Amino acid sequence: MNIRTGFAILLLSLFSGLMARAQSAESSSGITEPPKLLLLVHQQIKFGREGERAKLGVAIKRACDRISVPNSWIDLESVTGTPETLSFDPFDSFEEIEKAGAAWGQVFTTHPDIARLQEEIKALVTSERAVIAVRRDDLGYRVNTINLALAHAMRVLEVRLHPGHENDFVEAFKALGAAHEKINSDTPWVVYQVNAGLPSPSFVVFVPLTALRQNDDLLARRNALQEAEGEEGAQRLQQIVREAYAFTESNVYIVSPEMSHVSKEFAAENPEFWLQGPASESAKPTTNKAATKEPKAKQR
Repeated sequence: MNIRTGFAILLLSLFSGLMARAQSAESSSGITEPPKLLLLVHQQIKFGREGERAKLGVAIKRACDRISVPNSWIDLESVTGTPETLSFDPFDSFEEIEKAGAAWGQVFTTHPDIARLQEEIKALVTSERAVIAVRRDDLGYRVNTINLALAHAMRVLEVRLHPGHENDFVEAFKALGAAHEKINSDTPWVVYQVNAGLPSPSFVVFVPLTALRQNDDLLARRNALQEAEGEEGAQRLQQIVREAYAFTESNVYIVSPEMSHVSKEFAAENPEFWLQGPASESAKPTTNKAATKEPKAKQR
């Protein structure tokens, strides 16, 4: 298949005023939790050809649902920022990525129809950027409550730091987590540190949303969160943003179940969303646990 693949001014304003209550406080099952390793592929499509690309994406998803493929993927379509598709591909290790890349070669050989669809999509791509990132459990907030199968949208924050300021980022996110705990916020997030694909040090933060309207929820709680941080804490966060952050961008994406290939077990967590047709209902378990597309070797 194809792997396609700042803070608004203040770190405080992004997390206090823009994030949403994404999930309930229930712990997620292992198959739907944020993966240890994440392959992200950003793809921009030729202007006016987005509909064509979507049809090809649906066709590949349906073809892969009928056979056994090396990994799964979640397709994210941009709502804000540059129009693009973002492939969210979870893995447990670099070894898994390597094995999946090799296995996709065999898939394309035995299923030339899938290879053809992949080449047709590739012809529509104007730019592509692949990123591999590792989960940082010390920086997330209530990560164990995140159930990716319930996410209908995703807020994605990319942060690139000036060299030598990684500790400042760690300090800021630990402070934010502590403030959210004080007000018992039910807005979990997961943080990944980029291993390859972006200037180092860089981080990517994901906030799964069950609906876009949840972005309204924290607006009412912004004052309470600022009080929990305290004046000194808020000033320190602003200082970190000014001194440590070289680039930040926050965008919202919609999850496309029609173009996502997920395991049968994953889909069973939210069947009314993921199983939207005969092809989806026959989805087969994959070797991976969340939802991803293939690694860079396959490019859909």
